[in-house]
This record gives sequence, C-alpha cells and structure tokens, in this order.
Amino acid sequence: MPLNYRTLNMAGFLACTVLIISALIMQYALELEPCPLCIFQRVAFMVAGAAFLLAALHNPTSGKGRGFYSGVTLLSLFTGMGLSLRHIWLQNLPPSEVPSCGPGLDYMMEVLPYADVVGMVLKGSGECAEVSWTFLGLSIPWWTLFAYLALAAIVFIALRRNKD
Repeated sequence: MPLNYRTLNMAGFLACTVLIISALIMQYALELEPCPLCIFQRVAFMVAGAAFLLAALHNPTSGKGRGFYSGVTLLSLFTGMGLSLRHIWLQNLPPSEVPSCGPGLDYMMEVLPYADVVGMVLKGSGECAEVSWTFLGLSIPWWTLFAYLALAAIVFIALRRNKD
C-alpha cells in the first residue's frame, strides 16, 4: 500500500483511535483515574483523529483543502503538546509548590462557565501533579507528548506527498 495522502491520514486516525482506546484501558482496566489535564489531552487526540479521518475520506487534491485539514489537525496537536508540557511541568514541581486539589471536572462543568473551567484546568491541580504510572521511567504526559509529535510528523509528511 503506498504512503499517499489518504493512507497517511487514515494511519493518523487509527493511531488516535488506538491512543484513546489505550487511555480507556488505563482508566477502566488499570483503574488510573484521569485528571482534568488528561481529559483535555484526550479531547485533543479526538479532534485530531476526526480531522485525520475527514482528510482521509475527502482526500482533497488542492493545496487549499489539504492546508485546511492539516491546519485543523496541527492546531489540535499543538494544543495537546502544550497541555502535555504543562502537565509535565506540574509533575516536576517540588511538593511544596504543587497547587492544591480543586473540585472534579464533572462538578466544574456543571456549575461554572466553560471559560472558567478551562482556566482552572490549565492552572492545574494536585491530582495533575501525581505520577501514577510510568513506562521506561516516563509518565503518561511524556508519552502523549511523543504521540503528538509523531502525529504532527504524519501531517507534515502527508502534506509533502504528491497530489495522488
């Protein structure tokens, strides 16, 4: 199978799907409860996955169409990278500087305006600073950062493919 624009975008969609399934397995099978930043990072993967899927299905031949899908996908991926970096920063704070735990995301979404919820989540909380799982010495936010970078590479590679 050639690595054309459509195939690369379908690969990006499938990768995002595997990442979300992995997050759900960690949550429900391993009982790792996601913090608000983790949930926002999942949303970034979902938006990127949807953009990858739409790009694969539409398979635009014009530079404008490809640029639009790539822009949406990269915006989502760069947002996710920022969230991952913020999460990594929180996990590396000295214990005395870790923000106190706030209310749960479900509660905040029910009682606060959306903009306030986003602001509170981005500030982080004590639960976001906890490292509850590692692989090869790196926490989940590190692995999501690597995934965002790999997915962004797929976008750039797909953009360089001939109009096929």
